[in-house]
Amino acid sequence: MGSYHFSDRDTGSGAITKDFQLLVMSAQDLTLHVTGLIGASVAHFGFLRWLAVIAAIFLIVIDRTNWKTNFLTALLVPYIGLNLPPLLFNLLRGEIGKWIAFVAVVMQLFFPRHVRDELELPAALVLLLVTLPNLLAIHVRNSIFGVLISMVIGAYLLYQHITAAGGFKKAFAGKRGVPVTIGILLLFVSPIWEVFHFIF
Repeated sequence: MGSYHFSDRDTGSGAITKDFQLLVMSAQDLTLHVTGLIGASVAHFGFLRWLAVIAAIFLIVIDRTNWKTNFLTALLVPYIGLNLPPLLFNLLRGEIGKWIAFVAVVMQLFFPRHVRDELELPAALVLLLVTLPNLLAIHVRNSIFGVLISMVIGAYLLYQHITAAGGFKKAFAGKRGVPVTIGILLLFVSPIWEVFHFIF
C-alpha cells in the first residue's frame, strides 16, 4: 500500500471518503492476515482435535461417576478413535498400545467385574486402535467420511441427551445438564472445522 499524501484539494468530504476507504481496506487486510494466522495455528497444532477428544473423555468420565448420563457413551469410543490427534494415535497403535491391550485382556480374564465396571470403554478404545486395519486407520480417519461419521455420532448423542432432559432448554437448566451439554457441543468443534477445511 503506497503512502498517502495530503494536498490542498484533500479537504472536506472527499478527504474523509478517501480516509474511510483506506481504513476499510486496512481492516480487511488485517482480518485476512489474522484469519490466516489463526487457521494455520489451529491446523498445525491440532488444537481443535485435542479439545474434541478431551470433551469425549470428559463425557466418559462423567458417565462413570454419580452423574450418570442418558446417552450411549460407547459411541464415544469410535469418536475418539476417529479424532485422536496423530501423535497419540500413532503412539497407541504402536508397541505401547499393544502392551496396554495385553494388560487389558489379562485383567478382563482375571478381574472381569472390575474391568466391566471401570475400564470397559478405555480398554475397548485401546483394543480398537491396536486392531484397527490400516485401510480404516489411514483412509477413513483422514477423510471427509470419517469427519461425517464424527458429526453423526455427535448429533445422535446430542439428540439422546436433549430427549432425556426433556428439551434443549432443560438440557441447560440443571447443574448436571450444563457440563454434559457443553461437552457434547464441543464434540462438533473439530468435525465442523474439518468440513470447512475440506470444502475450502
